[in-house]
Amino acid sequence: MTARVLVVDDVPPNVKLLEAKLTSEYFDVLTAFSGPEALDVISREHPDIILLDVMMPGMDGFEVCRRIKADAATSHIPVVMVTALDQPSDRVAGLEAGADDFLTKPVQDLALFARVKSLVRLKVMMDELRNREATGTTLGWEGDLDDPIANELPDNAAILVVDEQERVMERIARALEGVGDVTFMTGGDDVAERAREKSFDLIIVSLTMKSTDGLRVCSKLRSFEETRHVPILVMVDDGNAKFLVRALEMGVNDYVVRPVDRMEFLARVKTQLKRKRYADKLWENFHVSMQLATTDAVTGLYNRHYLTTHMETQLQTAQKRGKPLSVMILDIDFFKKVNDTYGHAAGDLVLKEFANRIARNIRGVDLAARYGGEEFVVMMPDTPLDWAHMIADRLRQEVAEQFFDIGSSDGPINVTVSIGVAVAGESATPAELLDAADKALYAAKEGGRNRVVLAPTV
Repeated sequence: MTARVLVVDDVPPNVKLLEAKLTSEYFDVLTAFSGPEALDVISREHPDIILLDVMMPGMDGFEVCRRIKADAATSHIPVVMVTALDQPSDRVAGLEAGADDFLTKPVQDLALFARVKSLVRLKVMMDELRNREATGTTLGWEGDLDDPIANELPDNAAILVVDEQERVMERIARALEGVGDVTFMTGGDDVAERAREKSFDLIIVSLTMKSTDGLRVCSKLRSFEETRHVPILVMVDDGNAKFLVRALEMGVNDYVVRPVDRMEFLARVKTQLKRKRYADKLWENFHVSMQLATTDAVTGLYNRHYLTTHMETQLQTAQKRGKPLSVMILDIDFFKKVNDTYGHAAGDLVLKEFANRIARNIRGVDLAARYGGEEFVVMMPDTPLDWAHMIADRLRQEVAEQFFDIGSSDGPINVTVSIGVAVAGESATPAELLDAADKALYAAKEGGRNRVVLAPTV
């Protein structure tokens, strides 16, 4: 996976060395030699990841990182601090400034490539979600990429810790007190399967367990749909670089090295929880925007655009398999009179209740949509014309026999519906099928309303 990497260091030989290493792995490398120059490059080029030296004159790496993370346009770009400092307090300061990880000079190739590739994968996923969010916002759906909620911890975060050492678990429980609800598992071959049974915001896995292969646990967690996108933080012994590289390559998000510093551990946990909250918010907004794009706001049924798009696929499938596809078009009789007499709010109540009755009288495989105004369409796969007629007439009777409560002082009102039904032939198009059902509907209206009329096979 290639990406654009910005290398920032005030020492040119350090920049050249990292540039050569990354270029050999086919990364596109940008360079900057000071904090202000780095911020300028970032604002213009929007790299996928930033390797940032800490010790620079004027504006140091911590300040550059804070500015990157404070800008909504760049806050999602992963930042890796590259430093000769190796004190836990320095790491905590960097993490609090918003850094995603540290690399210690001299930078080892394995650690460099593994960390860059891991963070690039994360960046690609976040970019996809942000692009969907931006598209939805452009189309008028609610959403805010720069919502400050992205920098907040989730309420009642659920954290799973997998470790076989009881004393370690006790220390972790104390460290995470007030951060979230912690669940402990002592390992076992089925620990990943058990993790699927609850929705977790973060999973912490020890890679030093004797009776359980921590890497295999991580691999399984990434293979299951329920845990695929849950952040994983691993605990690994100091000096076990190859073990750590394998973990990062299989999708682990972050790590802490034993002996674990409490403040660094807490900072890394909070970073992952905030990132999970932000990703969850983007996913939620995406699903809401998709729902808004495909459903009718008044009735909750699918809208006309979704129906016509889906019908073409369903019709092709039915004709290929030699199965019948029936369609009914329903029109509420004298609906304009309801609006004129009781008002549009009462009309909306009628539409909602009418949609509910349609939903109660069709199967799960059927598709109901509001076609426009007081007109609705139901598409019924694998349904011959006589069955469609039976379903339509049952629905007609339920509408006519059960009054509609619109909250009027005059009491519930009587509503009836006229229905046209058609079944697709071997070569019918969606337009021809809908036109046939519409003509049958017109015949039902002309014949006195409150009736079902069948169209000839298209």
